This record gives sequence, C-alpha cells and structure tokens, in this order.
Amino acid sequence: MQGPGTRAEFTPRPGASPGQLTVFPADRTKALRAAALAIEECAALRGQAPCPGGELTLSGDVPLGLGMGSSSSDVIAAIRAVADAHRLRLPPATIARLAVRAERASDPLMLGGRPLLFAQREGRVLEVLGDALPPAVVVGCALGGGSPVDTLSLPAPRHDHEDVRAYERLRSLLRRAVADADTALLGHVSTESARRAQRVREQREFGLLDRIAGRVGAVGLQIAHSGNVAGLLFDPAAPDLGHRLRRCVRALRTCGIPVTRTFATGTTSTISEEHLHGRAHVRRDRPARSDTSRRRAHLPALRDDEGRLGHGGGTPPARHRHRTTR
Repeated sequence: MQGPGTRAEFTPRPGASPGQLTVFPADRTKALRAAALAIEECAALRGQAPCPGGELTLSGDVPLGLGMGSSSSDVIAAIRAVADAHRLRLPPATIARLAVRAERASDPLMLGGRPLLFAQREGRVLEVLGDALPPAVVVGCALGGGSPVDTLSLPAPRHDHEDVRAYERLRSLLRRAVADADTALLGHVSTESARRAQRVREQREFGLLDRIAGRVGAVGLQIAHSGNVAGLLFDPAAPDLGHRLRRCVRALRTCGIPVTRTFATGTTSTISEEHLHGRAHVRRDRPARSDTSRRRAHLPALRDDEGRLGHGGGTPPARHRHRTTR
C-alpha cells in the first residue's frame, strides 16, 4: 500500500558531548537506538571516530500499534538519514541487521516490495517467493476497535511439528499463487494463515470477518500478525467488483467494524470512487496530514475519506533526508 511513510532528518552535532543524541518526538526510542547504531556503523566504514551527538527528527503518517510497521518505518528512515549524513548508502542487508538490533524484530521494508519469507528476529531473507503478489483489491478495516497493540509484550508463538507441516503446505500454495498470479489462491492462503494465528493471538471478530468475506464474494481475508489492522481481499477481475466492495463496506460498518481505506495492490492505477460509493455519491478528497508529534493509533490516521479508494503496490516507504551543520 502506497502512501503512509516516515520521514527522518538527522543533524550531526560535532561539538556535542559524547552520547548526546536526541530524538523528536521523544517516545521514538527504537529509532533513537537505530540512529546510534547507524552512527557507529558509518564511522567504522569511513574509518573515523563516531560523531558525539546529533538530533533526529521524525515525521510521518503511519498509525502506531496497529501492525502496519510503524516502528520499522521509523527505524529504517533513521538509519538511512544517518547514512546520508555520512554520505554513505548502506546495503539492505546492513540496514536489516541494524534494524533488528534496534527493535528486536523488524519488517523487511528495506528490501523493497517483493514477497519474502523473512526471519524478522534475525534480519535475513529465507526465501524470495517471486516478483510480486497476485493483484488484489483490499477493503481495509481495524479490529479490536482500532486499539493499539504492544507487539513486544506479546508472547513468542510456540509451534509443534503439525504447525510446521501446515505452514509448509501454505508456503507451497503461496509459491504457486505468486507464480500463477492466482488471487483466489492467495486469498485462501491468507485466510488459513490468519485462522492458524488465532491460536497465538485471538481476534474475537475473526469469525464475523470470515462470514462477511463469504457473503460478499471476497477471495479471503488478512490480519496483521501482531496488530489489529485487517482486510478483505477481492479479485480485481471480478465482473461485479464495485457491487462487492460496496456490500463489503456496508456489512463491516453494520457489524461495528471500522472501515479504514480501500486500495489496490500490485498496480499503480487508481480505482475509481464509483467502485466504492456508486455513481450518485461522490466525496471530496481530504489531504492526509503528516504530523508525527500528533500521530495516534486511532482510526482517522488510517482513514482516507471514509474508505476512499487509493492505489497500492509495494510497502510503506521509509523516506529520509538530513540537515548538516557547516
């Protein structure tokens, strides 16, 4: 999904006291750790002593605590901004290693938009599944009332041999879905993965979401592995796509599940408002605000004009730039 991202600015302070590194907003402690690690890495690569201090400023519009990778986006942007200040471009593998050290487990945003099997606590790619997932239209929603989740407080999942065999079957099906651009098979894999994840972190709306998917003709559903963001997946080639999307939005809202945004993956084209609201209902765009200091986990940060259709493809970008003193 294109759109949400983090912007990081890093300003070195050569005359500062050792270790005088600050971040704004002050609660972005993972990004601060990432900046400190990146300073050490860049200094070693250039054969210099690390700069004693600096200021890291973050801004962006990735909602916190919903499972959309906000901390990874902050961390990766911070690392890239520090590297840019040192006039270096760190390879993705190095960024992944530093990101895992900074936040214990990282999403693979530094590796681009390809579908990967990624060891999040090790920072390494186990398998590249292909160039892109099958195209899909996603009606996004938030479970649990959209409340944030402290991912680091969640217990580590325990899997037995049956789990390993089941996930390997899903992994094999996902390989085929990617190779054949099979959206329906992608929906099946995603749904079954979410169903199995219920044993680790139960979502009370799962059954309701699954029933809605069946009623409105979705090919499946997805739920963030450690958050409350979810979505129903549709085949963009469905002849009555607009009708299905509108039914889905109505059904979710009727059941009290907040709708966030609807977007297409695997394409840069924009789906028309007509798909979601019909010809007689046109809404005006409300530009998203980019203000990290007021960034919250509640739904308006996710919302795009009550579910206005956007465009997708790839992962939330970690934007960055730096300011240096002369």
